[in-house]
Amino acid sequence: MLINRNKIAALLTAAAVLLTGCGPFTGFYVYDVSSEDGGIETKANDALISVGFSQLGSESTWRSANTESVKAALSTGNGFFLIFDNARQKQEKQFKAVRNFISQRVDYIVICPVIQEGWDVVLAEAKDAGIPVILLDRNISVNDESMYTSFIGEDMYAEGASAGKWLEEYLDSRGKSEEEINIVVIEGTSGSSAKEGRAQGFGAIAARHMNWKMLASATGEFTQTKGKETMARLLGEFDDIDVIVCQNDDMTFGAIEALKEAGVKTGGVGEPVLISFDGTRKALELVKEGVINVDVECNPNSGELLAQIINDLEAGREVDKAYYMEEKVFTKENVDEYIEDRNY
Repeated sequence: MLINRNKIAALLTAAAVLLTGCGPFTGFYVYDVSSEDGGIETKANDALISVGFSQLGSESTWRSANTESVKAALSTGNGFFLIFDNARQKQEKQFKAVRNFISQRVDYIVICPVIQEGWDVVLAEAKDAGIPVILLDRNISVNDESMYTSFIGEDMYAEGASAGKWLEEYLDSRGKSEEEINIVVIEGTSGSSAKEGRAQGFGAIAARHMNWKMLASATGEFTQTKGKETMARLLGEFDDIDVIVCQNDDMTFGAIEALKEAGVKTGGVGEPVLISFDGTRKALELVKEGVINVDVECNPNSGELLAQIINDLEAGREVDKAYYMEEKVFTKENVDEYIEDRNY
């Protein structure tokens, strides 16, 4: 290991001082290891499993919950030393972070990739260094899948298909299964597995229905601000929108703001149907109020499973290539069962 125990103690003490008043201290995290000055070169002692974690950003409530789940699970109290980097939606920053982790000889590298493509070279470097890579939340497209050990996350295609199937049933229950249905989609980050998977899953169901007319798909970049901007533009382009699909809750919140400013209500009879993804507490409250018709869950609490898989690898046990989080579909009929337990 590159750092001695005295330096570990000093860094932990400094971190504890910085975090005073911000809640209980459960572990030490090094932020921005890919900053221009190279970050802090730090390494855990041999008693801890060192993990370098490149999180794609902090663009949404969901993403923040995912980060906190990992931090809680990979704490020093649980036997881990976590080095954390926020990529701020920049793939090149993730490449730099991964190379930093390799140079520090961490035991494991965890990546939430911004986009699917472009990972072959840097993952080959990690493989050559003998460091297992675990993908979290979003998947990647590589020529050689042996360059990563396992994927933990959500089946984005299934999420999109679930939204499409719900819409099928909803329209049928309203006697509208044969009517022309005008749909707009506010998509997430271009090139991300979340955007692509949800679009493909929903699109597969939409393809069954010649009367479902896809008016437009436009990016909202998974942010509330961009979601509002995109919704406002779509309202200016189209007069008759029957269904609005937002690929995450934050974009939905922005879309609702734009709709309110335009005097458009959603969710009720004769009003546009609003479909969302993530299942954050704020969104579930809007489902209960009838503003959002359906919210397809994307479970961010993957930290414990990540810790379990790393411990399995440490013990020499085989792990699966992919693990998918359990997820639900929330409507006004069932949301009361889950809303009080929602912690994000």
